[in-house]
This record gives sequence, structure tokens and C-alpha cells, in this order.
Amino acid sequence: MLYYLFRYLEEFGIPGSHMWTYISFRSLLTLILSLIISAWFGEYFIKWMKRHNVSEAQRDKSIDPYGVEKKGVPTMGGIIILVSIIVPCLLFGRLRNIYMILMLVTTIWLGALGFADDYIKMKITKDGLKPAYKLIGQTLLGLFVGLTLWLSPDAVIRENVTMQRSGNQEIVVHKSEKVKSTSTTIPFVKNNNLNYTEIMSFCGKYKTAAGWFLFVVMTTIVVVAVSNGSNLNDGMDGMTAGNSAIIGVALGIFAYVSSHIEFASYLNIMYIPESQELVIFICAFVGALVGFLWYNAYPAQIFMGDTGSLAIGGIIAVTAIIIHKELLIPILCFIFLMESLSVILQVNVAKWGNKRGKKLRMFKRAPIHDAFRVKPGQLPADMKIFLNWPKGCWLESKITVRFWIITIIMAALSIITLKIR
Repeated sequence: MLYYLFRYLEEFGIPGSHMWTYISFRSLLTLILSLIISAWFGEYFIKWMKRHNVSEAQRDKSIDPYGVEKKGVPTMGGIIILVSIIVPCLLFGRLRNIYMILMLVTTIWLGALGFADDYIKMKITKDGLKPAYKLIGQTLLGLFVGLTLWLSPDAVIRENVTMQRSGNQEIVVHKSEKVKSTSTTIPFVKNNNLNYTEIMSFCGKYKTAAGWFLFVVMTTIVVVAVSNGSNLNDGMDGMTAGNSAIIGVALGIFAYVSSHIEFASYLNIMYIPESQELVIFICAFVGALVGFLWYNAYPAQIFMGDTGSLAIGGIIAVTAIIIHKELLIPILCFIFLMESLSVILQVNVAKWGNKRGKKLRMFKRAPIHDAFRVKPGQLPADMKIFLNWPKGCWLESKITVRFWIITIIMAALSIITLKIR
């Protein structure tokens, strides 16, 4: 809203109004405001939640074996994150931008889905929203994002073309026309655009429609997978907020270079006009998470709940899809991937063992972060564990920081893919 106000004032020559045309200026203001809102609003929100006794129904002390009492800690802290993202974006973002609209819809939709899950856990049943309903909600969002990027005339790119000059020197230029594209980036590969339409070339004259269909399916899978991965990662104080803030910084860099034609040419990546609004949104995202960490760091004064974790995963997924970097997700969101795979392996190994009358597990616990805080002798003696590591029990704060370090390494590796091909 302020963006449009100052652009209007610029027509009258008001001093300083031209600053609002600079993405760097608006991004920094967004980052600062989101951090302030998260820290300021968080304090009052926690007090309000405590007064109204809004907290998790129970905490399993066997999962938190540190002597820190977590029962009664307020939940639904994701509301702090959502408010801290939405308010700065409404003030400093261009609300008519298709990418800003998609990000706000993603935030509100998955935030509402997570809120419903948290509310049911507290008021009705500790099992929360049925998994099928969660999956339907995530799938609908994925379909909406994919179809919008397919059908909207504003969601376009300018393709990068490598041109040979004298000698071995190459330059990269972008085609002048804006086009709809199902291309995406393959990491570590030179001339690294993969076109979903070419994959579906066996469909003949229908290959373009088939390519977009594959794109929508891929979008839906990415949204569901990353949203659930973020949800599974939310099991320790500061874990998801810290990991997601690091991932957000990397995505912000990708969004910025993709929206800047000179950087896009230098790095030989697709130029995505108008995607600079993603930088505004990501700055709000990172600021909100850092501010939330003030209260969520160990020992947590508030938990984000599914209200925050589902929305966080969706935001990461949709941002990666918009900038055509969804194939980088396994690297960038490595921790989320490991959390999801650990649960899948644990469940299937347990089922396989049950059919044979044995207590079998792949890890001491799943998701994988829980395996690091199991005390010796805490598990049944007759349970066979294939990967019984570590032998001891790590402090929760140490597990969280080490997971952050892994995410920093993977985020750096993701950024390096811009040059290593």
C-alpha cells in the first residue's frame, strides 16, 4: 500500500518518494519491520496465550529427557510468524504482482490449515486434523499454484541463450519476448534448463499441454512434500525456525538474481520479470523467523505448532517453484528430506518386523532428530535397531545447532550451483 502511495507522490516531485522504486530499500524496510513485529507482537501474544491457558495438551517426557518442563508452553506461535510476514508485505509489497499474490495465498491457506490442526489437538482430540484432510488441503494449494502459473499471463520468463563470440568467450543474452515456460533448472549441469514439455514430447501435438500438466503435478508434489517435511522437522526448540531462516536467505538470493537481468545473464539463468517482489516477501519471511527465534530458542517460551510449520514449508516450496529452482529442493531442504525419509523408513521397517513377530526399527526414533536424544536403556530391550547411533544422548540445543550447520552447508552448496556446472 505504501509502495503505491509513494509512487503516486513521486509524480508531484515529493523528495525521497523515488526511493520506493528501489527493491533494496523496500527489502530492508520489510526485513526490519517483520523482525520488530515478530519480537514485539510475540511478547504480547505469549502473555495472552498463557492467560487463556492455550497450550499443548501434553508433552511426552520420554521425548524431552532433559529435566526442562515443557508442559503448558503455549502453542500456535505460527500466528506470530504469519502476522509478521503479512503486515510488512501489505505495506511495502506490490499487491497487484502475481507472485506476491501467490505467496500471500500460500501463507494464509496453509496457516489456516495448520491452525485448524492445532485447534483440534487442543480442544477435541490430541490426534489433530486427520492426515487425509491435511493432504487434501496441501494438494489443493499445489494445484492452485500450478494452474495459476500455467494460466496467468503475468507469470512469464525471458529465456537465456548462450552465444559464441570470438575465441572461446561466451556471452549470455535473454530473448526479448516474454514467454510462458515449463523449463526448470537442473543443478550442476551446463546449459541446465530442463523443459517438462520436452519430457512429454511422446504426446506429439499435445506435448505442450502435457508438459504443463506435468508441471502442475510436479508443483503439487513439491508443495506437499516440503510442507510435510517442515512439519516433521518441528520437534525441537528453534529447529524449524532456524533451518527455514537459512533456507529463506538462499531463496532470497536466487529470487534477486533471477529478477535482475544483468545478474541473470552473468549467471546464465532464466530472467523472471517482476519476480523482485519475491525478495520483499522472503525478507519478511526471514525477519519473522529470526524474531520468532527470540522466544522459540531453547528452552522455548512458545511452540510454532502446525500453524507455522505447514505454512513455512509451503512458502519455501512455492518460492522455489516460481523461480524455477524446484529441482534444488533436495539439496536446499536436505534436513526436511531426511526427516521425511526417516519416518517412511521407520514405519515400513516396523510393519515388516510386526509381520514376523519382531520389534524392528531402522532408527532409535523418528523423525531423525528424535534419534539423537534417546537415553541409553530408554527403549525396550527386545527391540532391534538397525542404525543404533549415536550411543549416547545429545542435548537438544546441540542437536538444533548441528542441524542448522548442516542446513548452512547445503544452502551454500545450492548457491554454488549457480556457477558450478
